[in-house]
Amino acid sequence: MSREEITINEIGSTEKVQTEKTNLVSKRVNINQLLLKVRKEKNREKKENYIFILAIFGVIVVTGVIASL
Repeated sequence: MSREEITINEIGSTEKVQTEKTNLVSKRVNINQLLLKVRKEKNREKKENYIFILAIFGVIVVTGVIASL
């Protein structure tokens, strides 16, 4: 093996150890992240509801305009 191959292998093993450490740390639950997810989901649902209500209102208005002609 040349010196370059040894260095590359050492770098690869170092990256593997760092990846394993981050996986170990990432197994913990962060309550702030969970709360943020819940808030984002709730906001997304509100937006969907508003869009749905707006669409229904628009259909009612268009139907009323067509019926009045």
